[in-house]
Amino acid sequence: MKITITGATGFVGTNLQNYLRTAHDVEPMSVRYVDNQQFDVKTDVLIHLAGKAHDLKKVSNPQDYYRANFELTKQLFDAFFDSDSAVFIFMSTVKAVADDVKGILCEDEIPNPKTHYGIVKHQAEEYILSKKLPQGKRVYILRPCMIHGPGNKGNLNLLYQFVAKGLPWPLGDFVNQRSFLSIQNLCFVIKELLEQTAIPSGVYNVADDNFISTNELIIIMGQSLGVKVRILKIPVKLIKFIAMIGDSLKLPLNIEKLQKLTENYIVSNEKIINAIGKQLPLNSKEGMRITFDSFKGNK
Repeated sequence: MKITITGATGFVGTNLQNYLRTAHDVEPMSVRYVDNQQFDVKTDVLIHLAGKAHDLKKVSNPQDYYRANFELTKQLFDAFFDSDSAVFIFMSTVKAVADDVKGILCEDEIPNPKTHYGIVKHQAEEYILSKKLPQGKRVYILRPCMIHGPGNKGNLNLLYQFVAKGLPWPLGDFVNQRSFLSIQNLCFVIKELLEQTAIPSGVYNVADDNFISTNELIIIMGQSLGVKVRILKIPVKLIKFIAMIGDSLKLPLNIEKLQKLTENYIVSNEKIINAIGKQLPLNSKEGMRITFDSFKGNK
């Protein structure tokens, strides 16, 4: 099976190439948006990972998201649609549906994205789903939650550095649950979608089986570091007051950062697990330990 991957030099792309190469012919495809360009797709599988990632600093032009995440996806999907290629996988995001989750996020949730990133990803999903597929073609839209693993340099790494400094965790009074996704589990899911031809096309959330609280993350980080962590239970009301002051005085802790550290965001993976008929290779805590152990050289 010949597999072509866009965005192959990124975190997900690099790991996915290495994972699939043991059994398939995998090649990267360099793409960027250009007006009116047409692609000549000559592959069995096209996995589209390329795009503009969520800008946490909020300095990106909304039009950049539109070109990179909608127009480019449209061009590639149109090329796939008119080709002999059999499978198209589009890497979307749970943020295409919701920035805040009440309860458990499932695939049938009515999308209500709030950011430019999420809105444009949802537009790309809608375009793909608007096309009636010819016989013999399969299309999968994957909505992963926060992906982590060796080589990832996201927010988990920053949190790990905090614990590595021996600082006490001050947000122990907050009770939250979050879904995460280890890169190993994501690669496993994609491999199963490619090899099990009976899995129906559609939208699938991708997440680890169990959710984890931020306090549990801190404990697992301490275990990875071989240190006993201190979790302080400073009253929630006091922390929120400090965060409000942080907004005014530009302190490290503000309302937005507090929300990201303590919010609930639980994602159901029931649909994808039922579709592939197999359990994921790693449970949530095992995946986290692998990720945190990989951070040790960056302390």
